[in-house]
Amino acid sequence: MKNINASIVTIGDELLIGQVIDTNSAWMAQQLNAIGITVIRRIAVGDNGDDIIRILDDESKWAEVILMTGGLGPTSDDKTKKVLLQYFGGRLVVNEDALANVKYLFEKVFKRPVTDINLEQAQVPDVCEVIQNKRGTAPGMIFYKNNIIYVSMPGVPYEMKGIMEDAVIPMLKQKFILPIIVHRTLLTAGIGESALAEKIKDFEDALPKDIRVAYLPTYGMVRLRLSTSGFDKKITEEKINQEFEKLKNFTKEYLVTDEDEPLQAAVGKILTAKNKTVSTAESCTGGYIAHLITTVPGSSKYFEGSIVSYSNEVKKQRLGVHENTLNTYGAVSEETVIEMLNGLLHQMNTDYGIAVSGIMGPDGGAPDKPVGTAWMAAGDKKNYRTQKINLRFNRERNIEVTAMMALNFLRKFIVGV
Repeated sequence: MKNINASIVTIGDELLIGQVIDTNSAWMAQQLNAIGITVIRRIAVGDNGDDIIRILDDESKWAEVILMTGGLGPTSDDKTKKVLLQYFGGRLVVNEDALANVKYLFEKVFKRPVTDINLEQAQVPDVCEVIQNKRGTAPGMIFYKNNIIYVSMPGVPYEMKGIMEDAVIPMLKQKFILPIIVHRTLLTAGIGESALAEKIKDFEDALPKDIRVAYLPTYGMVRLRLSTSGFDKKITEEKINQEFEKLKNFTKEYLVTDEDEPLQAAVGKILTAKNKTVSTAESCTGGYIAHLITTVPGSSKYFEGSIVSYSNEVKKQRLGVHENTLNTYGAVSEETVIEMLNGLLHQMNTDYGIAVSGIMGPDGGAPDKPVGTAWMAAGDKKNYRTQKINLRFNRERNIEVTAMMALNFLRKFIVGV
């Protein structure tokens, strides 16, 4: 038994110029990983036949499975089918099932006449296995060459996912004896990547050779992931779980959650467990904290809403911030966010609240309050905490980091750390 390696090739000029963001390869990698296939490379290539052939030659040196998406459309810029015909040989033939599918979609679903170009979608190389596309007109194709499996699928994510779930994943599970790949992930906050690496150095040095640790930093937080594989599910999981408990102990001072989940989901779980509610008062983040919270399914159970008090007038009228406070201390001040929080809890009547005001840039800074300065207050109707942060990024990243730091500040208040 051995590990099976896969390469993912996404095809299309639009990917190389950034006109379309490649989401296919990330999703496909997750699906392959879940069944025990290791993705060793993800490559984007343009609609150039020579380049595609060179990539297929290169990837066949390392991978037992090569998955391709894109270039199967009916127009002249979609060249993948012709390239595959050149690479694998054979001739184009009409697949009757694919032809029936094209006719059905245009006549019954799209309510449009079928053109000759549309009918060409049903033509496939006679050396491939055809995968019917239940969500579109271009069928998927499986080729075999030198003991390597090549799969070509449409680039439309919705169609590709249907083909992967219905046919490709079941086929791969049948073809190979696959190992169990296990990951355990935790999220830390309040410590940088390099400092965290130093803190867990002894743990890393003592890890078994078949367990790997990965650092995944983002927005002032670091995810730590342990990974391993094996052919006995119980033994593999027990082994990694033992090491994961040690890792949790090494990082307990900074641990946010021991699940592979975003911070907002962890906060939501805490609120749900306590049967409590929360609201936000946002100035500089413009509702981004509320956006993060509501990305979690079921957040309506604990999130009541947000008051986006971007202007001082809204701060005064909706949150009850005193004009004297604004004149004396400014909108970006500890005094202002305390009054924002009090007004929020009064208006929204939630158990907890978080208020934020800051200067995100690129303009608006001053010597005593440079760009990147923000104040936040988290609390309930009895107690509160405040914190000042100073960031150094551009406007977009300042907003994102402020929102994440505010969420973690709220979490720490709720759990009392």
